[in-house]
Amino acid sequence: MTTTLMGGKTVLVTGASSGLGHHFARVLASAGARVAVAARRVEKLETLAGEIADAGGTAVAVGMDVTDRASVTAALDEVASELSVPDVLINNAGTASGAGALDVTDADWHKVIDTNLEGAWIVAQETARRMKDAGGGNIVNTASILGIRVSAGVAPYAISKAAVIQMTKVLALELARHQIRVNALAPGYIETDLNEDFLNSEHGQAMIKRVPMRRCGKLHDLDGPLLLLASDSSRYMTGAVIPVDGGHLVNTL
Repeated sequence: MTTTLMGGKTVLVTGASSGLGHHFARVLASAGARVAVAARRVEKLETLAGEIADAGGTAVAVGMDVTDRASVTAALDEVASELSVPDVLINNAGTASGAGALDVTDADWHKVIDTNLEGAWIVAQETARRMKDAGGGNIVNTASILGIRVSAGVAPYAISKAAVIQMTKVLALELARHQIRVNALAPGYIETDLNEDFLNSEHGQAMIKRVPMRRCGKLHDLDGPLLLLASDSSRYMTGAVIPVDGGHLVNTL
């Protein structure tokens, strides 16, 4: 394993049982971080932690429901006991649902907002409190280009990610005095199990044709931006939102 860029740092990755979080944990461990992987599906986390250990890294699996503050605080206590207070939080847990705005049910709304926004807020707030006491830290939120420009059929998701972007900026402003940096990644359409059905649909294929690079992103396309924000390479960056989208945001209207 490479052990230079993130060596000596403890990184907490939420939403690590699948998708972006699962990939992020492996990338950060390969860069030398001690990784705490958190989600509700603990059995998947234990498999991931075992794979990281087999590759020569350090990882612990921690059960966490980001919508439950008691669960978050208990998980953070466990991470501190097993490793240390996180030096870096990858605040990644999220979900999505698809429906036209007039067809979104209360259940659809709360499923997305409670996880993507309230959950992200709870995890950021509780982790930042511990980072402050520890002398500083670094938070990387997972936003989306749908928090910057909109698309039909994903209203709760787009709203939640726009709020995450504003959360990133206000936390960056308030926490800088405590030596805590807060930035965000804003991925475009990256192939994961969360969006596989959509990307293979007629609408998804039409959307891909509007991406200037004419393809969806792969998970490894996020590796460089992730490591930039998670490491000391970005030590003078806070409040930044970095799109990784193949030019999707600058396509022709």
